[in-house]
Amino acid sequence: MSLASGAADEAARIYQNFCWIDGRLAVRSACERERRIGVIIGYAEKDPETRSRLEAFRRGLAKRGWSEDRNIRIDYRFVAGDAAQYSALAKEMIALNPEVILAHTTRVVAAVQKATREIPIVFVNVSDPIGQGFVKSLAQPGGNLTGVLHYEPSIVGKWLAMIKEVAPGTTRVCMFGNPETTPFNYFLRAAQDIARSLALEVVSGQTSNTDTDVERVLSSFGATPHGGLVVLPDSTTVRHRDLIVTLAAKRGLPAVYPFDFFVAAGGLMSYGTDQDDMFRVTAYYVDRILRGDKPADLPVQAPTKFETTVNIKTAKALGLTVPAGLLVAADEVIE
Repeated sequence: MSLASGAADEAARIYQNFCWIDGRLAVRSACERERRIGVIIGYAEKDPETRSRLEAFRRGLAKRGWSEDRNIRIDYRFVAGDAAQYSALAKEMIALNPEVILAHTTRVVAAVQKATREIPIVFVNVSDPIGQGFVKSLAQPGGNLTGVLHYEPSIVGKWLAMIKEVAPGTTRVCMFGNPETTPFNYFLRAAQDIARSLALEVVSGQTSNTDTDVERVLSSFGATPHGGLVVLPDSTTVRHRDLIVTLAAKRGLPAVYPFDFFVAAGGLMSYGTDQDDMFRVTAYYVDRILRGDKPADLPVQAPTKFETTVNIKTAKALGLTVPAGLLVAADEVIE
């Protein structure tokens, strides 16, 4: 490298630390006003799944030029499925006056929407945004909310069919979740609509956010034979996932879960969205809003990546044989 070339490279490196403001050279940090983002997560702060989702979100922002060490500040709050915290944390976040809020799970979004009609809200893990009153339509949200649709009601048919495929003798299925932390009836109605065609009786398994209630509901349902279990996407079921997986095994219940980490914890099988991918998509919305777009003009996106996970060890413990077709279709098989 010539002396002149080296000097030019050094000058270029130094110049990158500066920018122009009104025709004058200034330190680059002066050109980039720090933007403020609020994030409220429905899971616990120390949950590994929380860390994974937030890392995916931050990577999505970095891809679009935003980083916490340079031009954005992110304020985090965590609910851990505690319904009593929703309103307080939403008001606490609004008081920080962020330019946009990422709200995770249906009940978190409802609390934030109630607290502000002005600050843009990007939602994720919301399955019924129209029915919940968050948006007027997916194509034209029309208010201060937009985001990523989690599950359409048709996915319930897939969950029920998977149970019948693995355990053909199943005659009863418990739809298990907490109405305080998930749109329970949205999934229950869908199950009731399709159950007859699969020769299934649907049982409503409503729980609260306590170990005692989770065990009470599942033990009561599991006391009658030929039962199956659909665990709903819910911050409560996520929080109690180890207990739910243990009780399903203890009661001999073939179960399908909405997220693959239930299967990694010993659950039988799951079919659901790629969660990290959904959080990367939310970074797109946050970026567009920070650059001046309005939520009302940003259509809600439907998920495009779904994953099937099967735990062979759990199937054997339950005395079940997983059909070859399901194994071939699975994205991951745990043995």
